[in-house]
This record gives sequence, structure tokens and C-alpha cells, in this order.
Amino acid sequence: MSADVSPAAAFPYRLVATDLDGTLLRDDGTVSDRTRAALGAAAAAGAAHIVVTGRSVPWARHVLADLSYEGLAVCGQGSQLYHAGERRLLTSVTLDRQVARLAIAKIEAELGPLALAVSQDGTEGRVLTDERYALGGGTSDRVAAVTDADAFWAAPVNKVYLQHPELDDDALVAAARPVVAGLTDVVLAGPGTVELVPVGLTKARGLSLAVRRLGLAARDTIAFGDMPNDLPMFAWAGHGVAMANAHPEVLAAADEVTSSNEDDGIALVLERLLAAAA
Repeated sequence: MSADVSPAAAFPYRLVATDLDGTLLRDDGTVSDRTRAALGAAAAAGAAHIVVTGRSVPWARHVLADLSYEGLAVCGQGSQLYHAGERRLLTSVTLDRQVARLAIAKIEAELGPLALAVSQDGTEGRVLTDERYALGGGTSDRVAAVTDADAFWAAPVNKVYLQHPELDDDALVAAARPVVAGLTDVVLAGPGTVELVPVGLTKARGLSLAVRRLGLAARDTIAFGDMPNDLPMFAWAGHGVAMANAHPEVLAAADEVTSSNEDDGIALVLERLLAAAA
């Protein structure tokens, strides 16, 4: 099918919410021309596009700029509502550092030593890692390795990253959740990306704040995602679409499964809806 899509006035949703990694972005970190065209056609039909990502603002800004995106973005698992056009945070929720340290201690008492990293709050926040943590995606000036654990807690953080030397992602999440229940939530945001976040913080919570600012509602939203941290967004939105490459829990919970992030899965759904509304 051609990337050229004719806009339609009767597009059934007023908001298209997309995760970034594994969803809107291809594996090389780019967005295809076909997906850009489909999002543009949906916008011409009256549907706003909002990015909803586990990435904190410093890790999302360059993607938003590449998309010429100037609207609201939900970042940091819902902890940050960012206005891309104005380049400022509108809301920010941090993880209590004493609670985070207690949660880590409790998990390590049960599972043994963890590899750790923290995401600092703010538009210029860095990711600080210990010597054991393996950060995917290569090197970056937004990452700093620290040898003094107290340095982790010198500034506000929005989440903590965990890795275990033996347990895989799903096993680590399953083991850690009951240990820290009531202290923090544990989410799987991507391969090798298990996070501690404030209790009750989800993409759905952040998206609901953004949608109220736009004068819209959950029923107006079609949401696309691929990882378990997208499940609350699927439960909240009017229609949840899983990518073919999604985690099994996401595939099971979705209203619909499209093709993968590598194969224009978002564009396929939007093109179909636009064609049906024409």
C-alpha cells in the first residue's frame, strides 16, 4: 500500500497515543516515511498525536525534535508531562529516595546483589550507573558511571533501573514485586529495562493528565504499545493496539494486534481506519 493516505473527516479517534521504542521507532531508532505520512493524515482528520514513553525527557527530546513534534509528551513512565514546543516540564513526579533505597535493600536481601542505575529528574537529568549495570544503546553524555553509591541520591530521581546477574527480566519483575509491594511499583519497560517507580505511577496516569489538558477523554484514544508498561495505557484507552513484536502479556491484553515496529504496524492501522472513514 502506498504511504499516501487521503485524510478523512470521520476518523474514529481524536487522539493517537504511541509508545516510542519497539512501537513508533524502528529498531534503528528512526520513524519510517510511511508512518510519518499516516500520522500526518490522521492529524489532518482531526486526531492529535501524543507520545507516551518510558524514556525520561532528556532521552526523548531528540526523537521529538526529529518528528518536528511540538505538543505534549508523556515521559518517564508517566512521571513527566513535557511540552515539546515550549521545551519545559509541566508536571513532574519523583521517586522518594529513602523509599527507593529501602526497596533496593529489601530486594537485595531476597535476591542478592543487583546492578543499579537511577534516572535523575528534570529536562537535563542524567542516568547514573554503578559499575555492574549494562546500559543498552552505547555511550552517551547523558550517562555517568559512579563508584560512590551515595552519589545516586544527591539529586531527585524519577526511577531506578534494576538488573540481576542470573534472573531474566520477567523473573526479576515477578520476584521483586511482592518484596516491595506498597513501597514502589516494578515495571518492565523494555529488554533489560526493569524499573522501580512511585506506587500508582503509570503511562495511563500521565496520559490522563495530558488528555484533560487537550479536552479529550479515554474513549477518544487509540493507543499503540509493545511492553508491559503499556498495559495500563491499553486498559485506559478506547482501543489498544499491540505491535507484532510485543511482549506476550501485551499481545494477550490488546484489542488488536498489528504488524511489527519494523513493518509499519502503526501506519497499517491508521491507513485502514482512514480508508474506512473516507
